[in-house]
Amino acid sequence: MASKLRDLKWLLVVTAIGLAGCGGNPEPGAVAERSDARLQVATTVAPLTSIVANIGGDRVKITGIVPEGVNSHTFEPKPSAAELLSSVDVLFVNGLGLEEPTKQLAEENLRDGAETVELGTRSIPESEYVYDFSFPREGGKPNPHLWTDPRYARKYARIVRDELSGRDPDNARYYAANFDRFSAMIDQLDSSMRASFATIPPDKRKLLTYHDAYAYFGRNYGWEIVGAIQVSDFEDPSPKEVARLIDQVRSEDVAAVFGSEVFPSPVLEQIGKETGVRYVDVLRDDDLPGEVGDERHSWAGLMHFDYVTMTEAVGGDASALKAFKPRNVVPDRAEYPQ
Repeated sequence: MASKLRDLKWLLVVTAIGLAGCGGNPEPGAVAERSDARLQVATTVAPLTSIVANIGGDRVKITGIVPEGVNSHTFEPKPSAAELLSSVDVLFVNGLGLEEPTKQLAEENLRDGAETVELGTRSIPESEYVYDFSFPREGGKPNPHLWTDPRYARKYARIVRDELSGRDPDNARYYAANFDRFSAMIDQLDSSMRASFATIPPDKRKLLTYHDAYAYFGRNYGWEIVGAIQVSDFEDPSPKEVARLIDQVRSEDVAAVFGSEVFPSPVLEQIGKETGVRYVDVLRDDDLPGEVGDERHSWAGLMHFDYVTMTEAVGGDASALKAFKPRNVVPDRAEYPQ
């Protein structure tokens, strides 16, 4: 009997050691395994990736699909994206017709229980859609660039918070706290934007851009969108359309014409030369400034860069905006394809 008790005690000790090895000081491989247990999230364009990263932080693995510096409207994801999409819990897209090839690939590859969440589509009712130069009503697709207006970026972040919390309730308080910090930062940015824009006479707040990414921003902050060079088929406008824009720039006394940092526009440069209006070719709509890991490489950094640039180009005082420091509310650990 004593011998059997000794054997039983030895079995218990061995079992306890084995359990400690599983849950006490794990091997590196075990840490990686637990890391893989985080929510797996895919995103499309970089501003959305940044917003999701500010809410998800280190509790979520986030992988972007659309490289920065490409035309997101026509981007075709690589076949390797199918493997990524087959492993994620949720795909965040903008919607409103922006990433149709990626959405189609997701429909073919998302596993059971995974979902595509259209942040833009869920943030605005159809009655508030904007149809314009690059996105005419007859084309059936509204302007999708909601994220250049901070009020919609807040809506995106709120949807991300709710989606992540629903799928990972153990970390719901963490996501909520990150959203609160992100929302407070948006309030600061909004105040600095309005203070800087107030230094610009209303008749100078006019935008002629390469691509109309600022329609919702303009409606919210009192800027008039005079026109966009890139037409609905994403080709250059006809000579007749260029002549009309030149006449419009002259008649409306436009202070500057704005090109894209990613897509140089000889047409806009021509308009600037023929009208004697300053040509500013550095605006971005979904290509984040700075290097990955920098505070400027963020949705807030993108807004800050564009609106300082606009304010100064038309003769305003950007001091209030410059005083705002763009940042992430938590370290951005997302993967951004380049």
